[in-house]
Amino acid sequence: MSDSDDENLPDALECDRRCATFAEITGTDSALAMFFLQDREWNVQKSVEDYFGQSGESTEVSKVADAEPQRIRLISWNIDGLDTNNLKARTTQVVDIIKKENAHVVFLQEVVPTSLELLQDLCPEYLMLNADTFGYFTCIMLHTKFTQFKNKTLIPFHSSKMARNLLAVQAEVKGIDLWLMTSHLESTKTSSAERVRQLQKAFAEMHKPQTSVIFGGDLNLRDYELDKVGGMPEGVLDLWEVTGKRPEAKYTWDMSRNDNLNFPYRNAKCRFDRLYMKHSAKQRELKPVYFELVGLERVKSCLRYPSDHWGIMTHFDKV
Repeated sequence: MSDSDDENLPDALECDRRCATFAEITGTDSALAMFFLQDREWNVQKSVEDYFGQSGESTEVSKVADAEPQRIRLISWNIDGLDTNNLKARTTQVVDIIKKENAHVVFLQEVVPTSLELLQDLCPEYLMLNADTFGYFTCIMLHTKFTQFKNKTLIPFHSSKMARNLLAVQAEVKGIDLWLMTSHLESTKTSSAERVRQLQKAFAEMHKPQTSVIFGGDLNLRDYELDKVGGMPEGVLDLWEVTGKRPEAKYTWDMSRNDNLNFPYRNAKCRFDRLYMKHSAKQRELKPVYFELVGLERVKSCLRYPSDHWGIMTHFDKV
């Protein structure tokens, strides 16, 4: 970024305000607002005009409210329920972010009974589909206004020493039939062989349905482990990669930025959290358009982040 770009950059609160204004006028969301505003020196009027192509189309909110039905947003996040410190405050901020982003589908990992109870209390508009109710587990949240639940299955990883599994949910999301799959693959570097087996199983499950499939979560994955399974399977897309490989959205466990853990190696950073997609066998129904990190701001009451992981969010357009 040049010095002139820095001079034109408003402060954080003003950036948020302009993003909110753009999103309200266009009926879109904060990610698209950021995309347009950053390229237009944060000029709201120019950004809105360019969005509508200067076609003379009205920019009144009531006339563009139908722009939203084409957009689907999915968040995946390890919310670190195993850390009992400030758990309620951190989980509450997770909820705030889910609602602010108006996520239609949410994949959560490291949910514990305390955080599950809080999520259920604060998110009545979501259907909670969890893999378990004790220990720590995964959960898929479906916004009931935009989705219709069809089926749920839990696929165990029999050789796991950490009771890991694959949670799979079939749902209709804004008219599109999807299989949604999340997992928290075996943790730690020494569990690499088991993690590779689990990844192979998950990829195999992705290929079974004829519908579109989205799979992701805290996969604890190292790139060399992906090589061990032969790389990306045919027809499976890495959503960070296909949306442009933005470097600022790459590392989801980044000790150089996130100090929630008392971790000795402050330069450690990994892309543990990933999202993959397979198109429907019949036709392409979704286009991934943007990938970003969420949860980058500290919880004010405790000055910690919501989790030691950043959340990841993909924006899709229906096609």
